[in-house]
Amino acid sequence: MTTTTLPTANPSEDRGPSAATDFGDVRGEFMALISGCGVYDLSARAKLAVTGADRVRWLNGMVSNNVRDLAAGHGVYAFVLNAQGRIQADLYVFQRGDSLLVDTEGGQGEKVLQLFDRYIIADEVEIAEISNKVVALGLTGPESRKVIERAGIVVPELGHLQFAEVTWQHVAQRPVTALRSGEEARESWQIWTAPDVAGELKDALIQAGARPTGTKALNLFRISRGIPQFGVDIRERDLPQETGQTRALNFTKGCYLGQEIVERIRSRGAVHRQFTAFAVEGALPESGAQILVGEAEKEVGEITSSALLPLPGGDRAVALGYLRREGTGKDLRAGAAKLKPAPLPIA
Repeated sequence: MTTTTLPTANPSEDRGPSAATDFGDVRGEFMALISGCGVYDLSARAKLAVTGADRVRWLNGMVSNNVRDLAAGHGVYAFVLNAQGRIQADLYVFQRGDSLLVDTEGGQGEKVLQLFDRYIIADEVEIAEISNKVVALGLTGPESRKVIERAGIVVPELGHLQFAEVTWQHVAQRPVTALRSGEEARESWQIWTAPDVAGELKDALIQAGARPTGTKALNLFRISRGIPQFGVDIRERDLPQETGQTRALNFTKGCYLGQEIVERIRSRGAVHRQFTAFAVEGALPESGAQILVGEAEKEVGEITSSALLPLPGGDRAVALGYLRREGTGKDLRAGAAKLKPAPLPIA
């Protein structure tokens, strides 16, 4: 058996004890995500099991996407809104047949649980925290599927946000779940498994060619794809259509919390500001920097994320943020930098 020496992880304080900021080479880890295969720990994400006879009808009325018509083995991305249509959390909902699985960032787990509990009144619905029973490993990059199969997991043809129970041949035919992640991440997968075998599975994926990847490289990747992060790019004051995440919305499902505001915005045809990616010329603007136009330096937006992408042709400065309509087509600045709206993906 071949022995693989694993790189040393630098721990992350903000993503939980199992996460690592990097493994000593952020540039190499980022390149693995866009041209090879990076593997990373998702065990800090919160997972909730929703059961009970009313679970589908009830959850369909709680989130902005269509849970009612989800077939078994499929999932959707959605927002939880308040009555004013403002985003309170983002999450994924997966139909597992006998239950619904809600998956969200670890920092949102307790808040989502509290929001859900508040609205269970006379419904036959139960919610259980199962983060200690199901953990996930993520793989991103064009070689991801090949790596998974070399590690002994045969993956069926799956659409985006579709999952299936499969067999890990190398551990007494241990069942695991393979999920094809959303199309915004391009070629990306998750493997759900029990916590007691997650470490062994990660080692097997690394031996099959995956590169250990930390949160720094993952953040660079999500910025390069224009994927907003709740708490950074999406805040509780933001409206769904402002974020550009139409994948989180369904306009034919019927009533849900905040639906009246979402429909009103849709019928009017536009919002006053839009989540936008920018190419940056000059010093990288910080999160929170105002976007300005003209000699009067009128504010027309704000920066929410920025990064230097370590690309083969040289570092490229980029940013994400919100741009108001009056800034469209104008010369934009943030701090000492010039900004220009950029198509996605940036890398």
